[in-house]
Amino acid sequence: MRIAKRMGLSVALAALGILLVSAPLSAAVGAQASQSQEIAALTQQSKAMAAVIQHVLPAVVHINVVKTVQAQNQMPDIFNDPFFQRFFGQQMPPQQQAPQKREEKGLGTGFIVSPDGYILTNNHVAGDADKITVKLRDGREFQAKLIGADPGTDLAVVKIPAKDLPTVQFGDSRQLEVGETVIAIGNPFGLEQTVTKGIVSAKGRSQLGLSEYEDFIQTDASINPGNSGGPLIDVTGKVVGVDTAIFSRSGGNMGIGFAIPSDLAQHIMKALMKDGAVHRGFLGVSIQDLTSDLAQAMNLKVNEGVLVSGVESNSPASKAGMRQGDVIVAFNGQPVHTANELRVRVADVDPGTGTHLTVLRDGAKLTLNVKLAERPTKLDHNKSEGQGKEQAPAREPEQKLGLSVQSLTQDLAEQLGYQGLHGVLVSGVESGSAAEDAGLQRGALILQVNRHPVPSVQAFRRAIHHVKAGQKLLLLVRMGDATQFVALEVPK
Repeated sequence: MRIAKRMGLSVALAALGILLVSAPLSAAVGAQASQSQEIAALTQQSKAMAAVIQHVLPAVVHINVVKTVQAQNQMPDIFNDPFFQRFFGQQMPPQQQAPQKREEKGLGTGFIVSPDGYILTNNHVAGDADKITVKLRDGREFQAKLIGADPGTDLAVVKIPAKDLPTVQFGDSRQLEVGETVIAIGNPFGLEQTVTKGIVSAKGRSQLGLSEYEDFIQTDASINPGNSGGPLIDVTGKVVGVDTAIFSRSGGNMGIGFAIPSDLAQHIMKALMKDGAVHRGFLGVSIQDLTSDLAQAMNLKVNEGVLVSGVESNSPASKAGMRQGDVIVAFNGQPVHTANELRVRVADVDPGTGTHLTVLRDGAKLTLNVKLAERPTKLDHNKSEGQGKEQAPAREPEQKLGLSVQSLTQDLAEQLGYQGLHGVLVSGVESGSAAEDAGLQRGALILQVNRHPVPSVQAFRRAIHHVKAGQKLLLLVRMGDATQFVALEVPK
């Protein structure tokens, strides 16, 4: 019995010893298995992304353009000096100089949007080219024809004589979220079919000075010269943007690139393919962002919206009853936060379409039904800044604002394009003053102070005379063709 017990104990201990030894081995095996599974998952994910890219690549094309420009072969101005004419003779008159032609070459990217050869790219790539050559991934080259270009969004459509071509699929850029993975495909510096990956850094970027209608996707996916016009795709391989520009101090990628969102690009593309031009909706208003200073000066309880600073006579907005000073907070039921956002959304609607705008007026919320007209062709209304015949001396009370003003004479009104308007002309702005901080400039015309007309210098001074330090003045200002409200805080 003792032997049996000892044997049983030995067996038990032996079994326990096996367990004690086996436990760490099992953990190690389990860790290796888990690591292998993670590696397999990463590999599978990487292979899946590569497969998505391989599916899109055949639809991405390399675009080479040539533009012929004429340059006058003129001698340097220094040779017009009488001293040099003694040795070199009289310079040839300009009209007798033979114009010289030279070619400017450029490159970019595009992507095929239809099997019969329509290709979407940037206007700055192909819009003014004399010769457009498209190279496909399989090595074939075609001479392309420009179908239409839209400088307002920097998009263009070209067509090649080919059939049964691979195409891309468009995604919905409105559903794109900041932080999502995106992939740029293009020909940076002529290196064809280059793929880079990054994330969406921001959406709705505007006021970059790149185009008239800006609503860019910002990404850190490497974009370089030559990527312009290429697709920005999501992880499913659908196009969510058109690579357009970079922010760079060196000419190369610095992690800040911009792409036109696909929902805007598709609308422009379809219009160009159909008519060769884009017809945009038109409200007929001057608008500006509603800042907190303006909201405070106007006693508004909202800090977001679009302030109407002017309404054109006989425009769709005027016919719908819109007034100067209205604050637009929604367009077709969707909130609007900035003037640029409203401009882009109105322009994205076809002329003749009925729309509705939600506006705030005197504390009340109204709905205005507006049938959009077609936006007229943009004209160059830039006028040189007129010089006043005499500058009014700086006096109280405008002196504390850092302003000097004078009456608007008929002569000055004609020079500055202010015919038919009544107000006081800003003849000087002191550096570092409240007026300068508010954005006032010499040549601006102040039409109203706190919603009251100021047709003369005397009326202007009466309007601001009793305003106390720290209070805000609400000015309605005309500068060139634009009318906007300005909130100016009276210095303490």
